[in-house]
Amino acid sequence: MNSETRSRADYLRLRYAQCWEDADVLLEALDIQPHHTCFAIASAGDNALAMLSRGPRRLIAVDLNPAQLASVELRVAAYRELEHGELLTLVGSRPGSDRMALYRRCRSLLSSDSRRFWDDREQAIARGIGSAGKFERYLAVFRERVLPLIHRRNVVDTLFAPRPLEGRREFFENTWNSRCWRGTSRIFFSRFVMGRVGRDPSFYDYVEGCVADRILARARYALTELDPSENPYLQWILYGHHTTALPFALRPENYDAIRANLDRLEWREQSLEEFLESDDARGLHAYNLSDVFEYMSQESYHRILHRIIETAAGGARLAYWNLLVSRQRPETMESRITPLSIAANLHQRDKAFFYSAFVVEKVAGT
Repeated sequence: MNSETRSRADYLRLRYAQCWEDADVLLEALDIQPHHTCFAIASAGDNALAMLSRGPRRLIAVDLNPAQLASVELRVAAYRELEHGELLTLVGSRPGSDRMALYRRCRSLLSSDSRRFWDDREQAIARGIGSAGKFERYLAVFRERVLPLIHRRNVVDTLFAPRPLEGRREFFENTWNSRCWRGTSRIFFSRFVMGRVGRDPSFYDYVEGCVADRILARARYALTELDPSENPYLQWILYGHHTTALPFALRPENYDAIRANLDRLEWREQSLEEFLESDDARGLHAYNLSDVFEYMSQESYHRILHRIIETAAGGARLAYWNLLVSRQRPETMESRITPLSIAANLHQRDKAFFYSAFVVEKVAGT
């Protein structure tokens, strides 16, 4: 199969320096067991590393973008070489004065390509490698230039104060949801601005309707129905680091399990379509497909889903997110792959709040 996404965007720059998908709901959806062989879209590496905490027999991560694989490789080296607190400093979750010294400790574990990539990005390392992607720089523009025009710092701090549901709703309606918040956010999170500054214009080829209104609706949910004091994604967006919460792969209680299983992870510069044509695609049990179907036509999505059904182990689970494009298995495949009802509940708990749906499906078989 040819890769539709390979031909439609520039894959030579680091787009995401973090995984902006909630590994907590991903792991519950995939139910990874020790005998499983698993697949992941690599992205920045966080969620592939989170999958390692479950001790699968093997995990294969692929990405079209060599810059994303350089991110994966540096994270793996950091887990091998650094202690937990040092890892948080290198990522940028916590403050630190000499991230370059931490990088130099990891550098010898990198391939020559990854060393060249990161050696050319001293400033990005100094800020924390979790800030190095195009999408994270886009969020930094919002945080540093736009947000101060909307709310004072003390209002942002108050947003993250723990409070019950009714208190969060009251704060949102009476304080946060100002006319300035709504108007400015509609511009900054529009299809035009997000496509050119935050992501890639081609990523919106299959999107219909108002992008900003959908993002604002999901932001309201995250600020009210979910608890901001427990949301690492929201904290990074508004502070540029983590405060009271960490994503799964960075939590201290998961560090040793990830570190112990690093040898079970391998990564490849491949498209999803290319991987599915390889021998290693046969007999897989769990697929972390990120939001990859967002960027392709429905016809391409159906071809990939059909190929997964052909090659997966019986009972294999697929997990993927819809951001602005609806993708769920068609009725023509209902006898071979089944949506799981747990998806709706997991989506309600998803702290990476901007997605419109979380899809969990199971391939027919035992």
